[in-house]
Amino acid sequence: MRKYLAYLPFKRFRHPPPIVAVLRLSGPIGAVSRFQPGLSMASTAKAINEAFSMHGVEAVALSINSPGGSPVQSALILKRIRALAEEKDIPVIAFAEDVAASGGYMLALAGDEIYAHDASVIGSIGVIYSGFGFTGVMEKLGVDRRLYTAGESKAIGDPFSPEKQEDIERIKDIQVQIHDFFKTVVRERRGRRLKGPRAKVFSGDVWVGAQAQKMGLIDGIGDLRTILRERFGEKVKIRLVSNKKGRLSSLLGFTRGFDEVPDENGSWAEGLIAAIEARIMWSRFGL
Repeated sequence: MRKYLAYLPFKRFRHPPPIVAVLRLSGPIGAVSRFQPGLSMASTAKAINEAFSMHGVEAVALSINSPGGSPVQSALILKRIRALAEEKDIPVIAFAEDVAASGGYMLALAGDEIYAHDASVIGSIGVIYSGFGFTGVMEKLGVDRRLYTAGESKAIGDPFSPEKQEDIERIKDIQVQIHDFFKTVVRERRGRRLKGPRAKVFSGDVWVGAQAQKMGLIDGIGDLRTILRERFGEKVKIRLVSNKKGRLSSLLGFTRGFDEVPDENGSWAEGLIAAIEARIMWSRFGL
């Protein structure tokens, strides 16, 4: 259509301003809690398709603000973005806001280039497992744990049972496999741009802005609007594509990672619990 409009005797049709679709990927990834889903392939697919199908789009910018979460959902979103970018031959530029860590950094890897703010937290290329053990409390209360399974490993990591060394080793083995997958994705997407010692890069540590650039995790420092205007000109049209936020997230102030909350049929208490659990994820990075 743009090609045919160029033949019309109007300057705005002959030289239309470039259009960049901006896709916001904000919040924890995967099942944040049993009450609250985070970013997932299902929740972002429509917006991703819309960004790459926008009329006249010349590039897609990813605005990322995520402390991480599910490695599977992170990888699925990354894969969908890259598939459409290659299919439609549209460049992708990723921008980190407060944090692009763990699964959040995996989302940033969907970009052909990655930019961040001076104070953005970048990295955390690792895997974490956390939980609680209640055996001591149960003993003091005189409570017995009655657990029946079919399959010797079915109750691995049960917080109400004594910890077993074989369970710990199994969990660590799973973590190593997931970590290896994460490292492979980073190597494939960043390639020779990685500059820091690999043991340091893949240690699970995080870096701020310029440090992340020195490690080769990002390509430069800059905000979305400035970089896009430098790249596509002052008249670039920035078109935001995002999911609607729920009412409860705005009311409680938990705007990061709270794209959907229980509706009128849901529970405010459940929404509050979900918001608190999401906040815990952010607090790991001082946010």
